[in-house]
Amino acid sequence: MSGFEFIFSLFGLILGLALAEGLGGLAKALKASHRVRIGWPTALLGLFVSCDVVTFWMYGWSLRDLLPLSWPVLFGGFLVTAVYYVAASLVFPDDPEGWEDLNGHFDKHRRKVIGGVLLCNIALIASVIALGELPPFDLRRIVITWSFFPVAALAIWAKDRRIACACLIWVIATYPLSAVWH
Repeated sequence: MSGFEFIFSLFGLILGLALAEGLGGLAKALKASHRVRIGWPTALLGLFVSCDVVTFWMYGWSLRDLLPLSWPVLFGGFLVTAVYYVAASLVFPDDPEGWEDLNGHFDKHRRKVIGGVLLCNIALIASVIALGELPPFDLRRIVITWSFFPVAALAIWAKDRRIACACLIWVIATYPLSAVWH
């Protein structure tokens, strides 16, 4: 087993649990959908977290030759993946039937969820820079990578739910865009 395989066994486990937590919350909400309205904001938030977790997983793979097997890398990775797990667990309520609609739950938790994902991305970019792999500032990276930070910050601080949703739509659109724009 290589050092990366050892490191990523922990990261992959927690990231997988984060995805399972989000999917489990979605399943509970869908089961209760005859009593509670899920709404676009919550659906967008769940899609955003899921896409970002998968993207983080892909970044981990791309850094496999640069990550040394060390306590700071292992513990730092644990902290970041733990934040993803907590963020994913906050997207949907534990008891969806306790809510009239999930827009109220979105309003209560979106700042924590988006803020957690923003922190994870700041940690990722800081790690990439520390490893000597600064992402370039070409048009593609500005749109796909660098626009994430101000748009996520706006989604956190916006008082209007529609602005937060527009920000989530923008960020979500960058994930498939990154797959087709080379």
